[in-house]
Amino acid sequence: MAEITAALVKELREKTGAGMMDCKKALNETGGDLEAAIDWLRKKGLSAAAKKAGRVAAEGLVGVVANGTAGALVEVNSETDFVARNDTFQAFVQAAAQQALANDGDIAKVATAAYPGTGRDVQGELTHLIATIGENMSLRRARKLAVSQGVVASYVHTAVAPSLGKIGVLVALESTGDQAKLAAFGKQLAMHVAAANPQSVSTADLDPAAVERERKVQLEVAGQTAKTPEIAAKMVEGRLRKFYQDVVLLEQTYVIDGETKVAKAIDAAAKDVGAPIKLTGFARFQLGEGIEKKQDDFAAEVAAQAGLAKN
Repeated sequence: MAEITAALVKELREKTGAGMMDCKKALNETGGDLEAAIDWLRKKGLSAAAKKAGRVAAEGLVGVVANGTAGALVEVNSETDFVARNDTFQAFVQAAAQQALANDGDIAKVATAAYPGTGRDVQGELTHLIATIGENMSLRRARKLAVSQGVVASYVHTAVAPSLGKIGVLVALESTGDQAKLAAFGKQLAMHVAAANPQSVSTADLDPAAVERERKVQLEVAGQTAKTPEIAAKMVEGRLRKFYQDVVLLEQTYVIDGETKVAKAIDAAAKDVGAPIKLTGFARFQLGEGIEKKQDDFAAEVAAQAGLAKN
């Protein structure tokens, strides 16, 4: 019997795309014979997942979990929205969100965490789902927020089930004030983040590269109409202030009332809860953002097939 080493498990996983625990079990069942282990996984339908790995997975669900002073988000992708309505897939996303909370939002740790009641890790369970459901899926990203005192509020937009939807938001608020009122305000602020999609909490922590890129664009635009460089510079600064109002959370107009800035809304909420409120962070996951979806050109496909038929 060949020694079942970590390197052998890794090699089998790379060859089949099966989960780590499934690979270990396959090698144990076949006495460490790599080729026999591949066949064992194929018979179980687990190696089929590797064939689906190249297909674009941009649908799926964002899972949210919050327990008062901490919260986590996870995004799990699938190929079609149909899978997002599958009870088994929804249960997987909820379990993955719990693991994100337990593992500080580290997606690599989430993937290798034990999946309850299966003997597999989270990635192994996902591989099992791929083989069972027949679609490519991916455990894409996770994030955790926590405060020492206060609340981490959550909101799910277009929810398909409790804590599952297309957009998930967390908002971290530190305060010693009334926790029930703080949580209610946090929920409203999370709704604002879902709608307004800010890039940063304050101007100070906005990505400098994004600011410089915007400055260059506005300088070129202003240069086309301004009579002097000085006038152009003033125009740019004015447009940058508008840019901040668009992308910086504290500078945005609060969508709940449509009149005050978020910073002013936080000040008003602090009076209501009876203590200062510090917004320490937020996280917003929108399903599929940044994933390049394949666009099928049906007319081109038909033309190509017609061309093949003539040959």
